Order: sequence, then structure tokens, then C-alpha cells
Amino acid sequence: MNGLVLGVVLVAAILFVVSIFNKLVRLKNNVKNSFAQIDVQLKRRYDLIPNLVETAKAYMQHEQVTLEKVIQARNQAMGAYQAVAHNPTNGSEMKNLVQAEGMLGQALGQLRVVMESYPDLKANTTMNQLMEELTSTENKISYARQAYNDGVMDYNNQCEMFPSNIVAKSFNFQMATNFEITNSVERETVKVSFT
Repeated sequence: MNGLVLGVVLVAAILFVVSIFNKLVRLKNNVKNSFAQIDVQLKRRYDLIPNLVETAKAYMQHEQVTLEKVIQARNQAMGAYQAVAHNPTNGSEMKNLVQAEGMLGQALGQLRVVMESYPDLKANTTMNQLMEELTSTENKISYARQAYNDGVMDYNNQCEMFPSNIVAKSFNFQMATNFEITNSVERETVKVSFT
């Protein structure tokens, strides 16, 4: 009789641990899937930037430094992206991507400011289409980043809450890192002035 009770308790405990383990796996896979949505948009943006720079080159011959900064920031962001793409729950690689994306955002912001000085460039149809696509893509990245961060929060909560934290530590489930804006310029409210 005691052996039967002990057996039932042991089977229940094993099923409980398996259930928690499976939930952690599902949440980790949700984080990876959410990153895949960011992945699609980042690739699209990385592909748009060279076209944007090439179109701008014809008009902005005196702004080579700005154009080179944009390409350099894009290449650094692509490198950081490729490092994190295989494991988006790797905290240090995600931090590198966030930093590189912040630098790319700054470089693109500088390009937009410089473009204001070139009315012919602003009037160029190709440039307008590329800028519109870039803006649309950045909006999609923002949306996908929010979904990713929500998935990270759910996963991290599960890794930290009792009793699943015991299973997470036992099976080496690592905390994931949010994809947050680190560029203070991006956090500022746009100032509109009609004077």
C-alpha cells in the first residue's frame, strides 16, 4: 500500500516537472518566433539602406561622411543581428544588437536632417518612395519589437516564479533580454513648430 502511494506521488511529481519544462520550452519558442518577426523587418531595412544611400549620393556629394556613417552603422547592425539570430535569448548578443540598432537609428536620423538641405533630393520620387518604405518598415520593427518584448516578459516571469524557477535552473533555461530602445534621441517627443 505504501509503495503504491509512493509510486503515485512520484509519477505526479514527474508529470508536474514535465509540465513545467514543456511550458518553459513553449515560452522560449515563442520568444524565438517573435524575434523571427523582427528578423524579417530588420532584413528589409538593411536591404533598403544601400538603395537609399545610392539615391542620395547623386545629390549629396558634399555629405560623403554622413552617407558612409549610415553604411557603416548598417553593416555593424547586420553583424550584430547575425550573431543573435541563431539564439535570440542570448542576453549579451541581444544587447550588442540593441546598441548597433541604436547607432543605426542615429545615423539614419542624421541623414534625414542633412536631406532637408537638399530640396531636389526631397522632391525625388525614388527617394520619397524609399523613405516611405523605410518609415513603414521601422513602424513594423517597432510593433514586432513590442511583441518580442511581451514574449520575453512571459518567458522571464516563468523562469523566475516558483516552482518553475527550480525547473528552469535545473535545465539551464537562461533569462532572455528585451529589445529596448537605447538611443535617447528616439525616446524624445518630436517637436513641431509652425513659426
